[in-house]
This record gives sequence, structure tokens and C-alpha cells, in this order.
Amino acid sequence: MMPPGKDEYAEFYQGYVAAMSGKDVLDTMAKHPDELKSILSGVSDEKANTAYAEGKWSIKELLGHIIDTERVFVYRLLRFSRADETPLAGFDQDPYVSASRANERSLQSLTDEFDHLRKANMFLIENLAETDLERSGTASGNSITVRALVYITGGHTQHHMNILKERYL
Repeated sequence: MMPPGKDEYAEFYQGYVAAMSGKDVLDTMAKHPDELKSILSGVSDEKANTAYAEGKWSIKELLGHIIDTERVFVYRLLRFSRADETPLAGFDQDPYVSASRANERSLQSLTDEFDHLRKANMFLIENLAETDLERSGTASGNSITVRALVYITGGHTQHHMNILKERYL
């Protein structure tokens, strides 16, 4: 799958698209669950309830955020790939994290959920035709293509896995 052009998404998402630069996006996304489990191997539930700084999310909350955001991005991807042109609202990540109760869950539960979610989403993504990838819609007041949403979804996860490695562990 070719990367999206800059005209296929809002500038806000450039960092996520760039995180997939030079990578096979589908292969990278398929490997994310195992890579995430590897990064978090040996992390206790107690440690996973901690943040790297005051006011930052815990490791579990970060995982919950990755899961919730993947659901939102892939919902958009599904709607637009099916030629649904209904504009979709944005979402504020902080209330989602607060309401998720991620710290009440086990780290294993969260990594398992991400694993299953990503595997299910890969069936959808891998079976999109080129015409599906070229479709677009409006989300958060901005035009975006299905192709861009694939890259943004993978890049968002990659971004947060990098943060886990650099700041938490």
C-alpha cells in the first residue's frame, strides 16, 4: 500500500503518517501486538498503574487510549470505505481515558484486547480494494482518505509504543 499524500489528511496527523515512513504499513501493523507484548514483558500490574510524570497517563491508561483510538480510527475507515459520506465528529481523548477504568484491569487483559482488536481490524484493512483506499470522508471537520486512516492507525500505535520505550520503561 502506497503512503497517503499530504492532501489526504489534516496536518495534525503528519506525525502518525511519518511514523510509518519507510515501513510496510500492513506488516508493521500486524506485528504491533507481539511487539507491544515484548515491550511490556516483565512489567507488573503495579508498575503498569504508574505514569512517567505527574499528570501523565499510566501505562494501562496509555494502552486503553491506544485501544479506544484504534476503534475510533477504524470506525471512520469502515464508514468511509463503504462510501458513507456522513461527516463524523471528533473525540476528546482525555474523557475517554478517564472513563475507561484501565487501571482497574490487568495489563494482560489490555494487551490481549489490543491483540484481538488489531487482528480483527487487519481482516478489514487487508481486504480493502484500491478504490476503497481512495475513498474519503470528513472526520473532525477535515477531509481524510481511507488510505490515510490506515497509516494514521498504525502510526498512532507506533508513536505510543515509542513513548512507552522512551519514557516509561
